[in-house]
Amino acid sequence: MIRDPEVMTGLLDSVRRFVREKLVPAEDVVAESDEIPAAIVQGLREMGLFGLTIPEGFGGLGLTMEEEALVMFELCQTSPAFRSLIGTTVGIGSQGIVMDGTPAQKERWLPRLASGELIASFALTEPESGSDAASLRTSARREGDHYVVNGSKRFITNAPQAGVFTLMARTDPEDKRAGGISAFIVDAHSPGITLGKRDRKMGQKGAHTCDVTFDDVRVPAENLIGGIEGRGFKTAMKVLDKGRIHIAAVCVGVAERLLRDTLRYAMERRQFGQAIAEFQLVQAMLADSRTELYAARSMVLDAARRRDAGDDVSIEAACCKYYASEMVGRVADRAVQVHGGAGYVADHGIERFYRDVRLFRIYEGTSQIQQVVIARGMVKEAS
Repeated sequence: MIRDPEVMTGLLDSVRRFVREKLVPAEDVVAESDEIPAAIVQGLREMGLFGLTIPEGFGGLGLTMEEEALVMFELCQTSPAFRSLIGTTVGIGSQGIVMDGTPAQKERWLPRLASGELIASFALTEPESGSDAASLRTSARREGDHYVVNGSKRFITNAPQAGVFTLMARTDPEDKRAGGISAFIVDAHSPGITLGKRDRKMGQKGAHTCDVTFDDVRVPAENLIGGIEGRGFKTAMKVLDKGRIHIAAVCVGVAERLLRDTLRYAMERRQFGQAIAEFQLVQAMLADSRTELYAARSMVLDAARRRDAGDDVSIEAACCKYYASEMVGRVADRAVQVHGGAGYVADHGIERFYRDVRLFRIYEGTSQIQQVVIARGMVKEAS
């Protein structure tokens, strides 16, 4: 669903130019310093990219799912770290409020998120609760007009920069499964919140994660998302359905960059008196990458349009995330192979992308979790 093609074309042109002129030239700096320059962060704010999915009434762009996917195709033809900085605000950090928040919660928080004044972070994963998200142990105990939160969260993206957490915590200690979980908006500067050291990761330098510990953190009861206990897990799953299409679009964007760089190298690199792009086995790798990329892009757009039409796309979202994340891993592997020794050293940035994309098969639900979601959905549909 593209609401205004002319406006959308202008936005995509602006993003494409920003990527080409500002982000690509900064890739090496970010990789070496593990920091995104402040000027780039401000540029993301000024373009409105923190508010891509926040309704226009709250200062955002209010993009449809298809429009969001198209923007991700363009924004992600560079280091994934840049997208990661806005990603938790655009997606899992803000969408719980957008989907299930009370009018007062939306009025208070969404304008500041849309402007980039606040960076949102999604606090779900725990040391003993990863793929089995419903088993989380962080507790929120009601005391008067506050909840008292205790527990630890792990691998929380953008936690070092976060101004607010969308927190999942157990409000009913008797219910050990999903029904006992509630969602909260937590000011990241609340007393009792402690951040761990930044995680040292395989890739995605500039995108920061760390542990977050909550020690008797008092959260106003008015910050219970939707004002109703026990709905947090449902909120998280709705947010993740949308987020999986988003991540699939991210994978498509990165794969397009990888394939473009690989094709250019294959046309320039000469062996045995000719460009290696003339060798059929190299052509096979290029062709396989182009075919899989086309399939992933088509899947993302189809799922996005179905979601915009109001369809239940839980299965389609999982299919997209599963296929696209595996696809970009294969494209990255072939890119290294085509580049040969040049792909293994850091000169071309290919080895950096190879490491960066490995994460896509893990977060927002591993490939194996996507398979389970798909299969269970199929059985439910057939029952």
